Amino acid sequence: MTTTFITGANKSLGLETARRLVEAGHTVVVGARDAERGRAAAASLGARFVRIDVTDDASVEAAAADVAAHEGAIDVLVNNAGVLGRVGPVEEYTAADMSAVLDVNVVGVVRVTHAFLPLLRKSSHPVIVNVSSGMGSFGMTQDPDRIESRYALPLYAASKAAVTMLTTQYARELEDMKVNAADPGQTATDFTGGVGQSVAEGAESIVALATIGPDGPTGQFVDRSGTLPW
Repeated sequence: MTTTFITGANKSLGLETARRLVEAGHTVVVGARDAERGRAAAASLGARFVRIDVTDDASVEAAAADVAAHEGAIDVLVNNAGVLGRVGPVEEYTAADMSAVLDVNVVGVVRVTHAFLPLLRKSSHPVIVNVSSGMGSFGMTQDPDRIESRYALPLYAASKAAVTMLTTQYARELEDMKVNAADPGQTATDFTGGVGQSVAEGAESIVALATIGPDGPTGQFVDRSGTLPW
């Protein structure tokens, strides 16, 4: 039985990913900051809920300890929790705005990965999936044929570029694991105001990476169609 822990799994892409992995036979642990929504989401899926705030060291450590006590180990970690951050005229962005986005989207990935590595190392086939974005790709945001080039989201894009680089570097260091980044694409969530493809379509790349076999890729950045440019 494959055990998977997903952050930000109480709604949107995280919830859909959890649903699909439960259907695939995974034992899924739903991680979420909002306890009420997290419990409701887990109950609807037949999963277990663990509260986790990826910006808080004590919360993350407590979540890892909870999983260690109940599941004993995990095979897959999906770092899905993320925020869009402030959107508007660049003149209004402050250092505090940037710090808030980085704390969730980047530092949160490091914080959670660090806490859950001992549990992953108990698996014979450990996998980490970091949910990134095409908005963090230099190639895609500069390609006029790509939708990513039509938006200016400095805070979010910079954070996702960092997530993708973290992924490649972790993949190099963690030779005993598969570490990849998924781009859901423009998906109809609260981030996009409901514009884009379905959440089911957006979750496909995350689910695909969460279910790779021992011979699967590592250090890759992919969407539902294949490998993406950096």
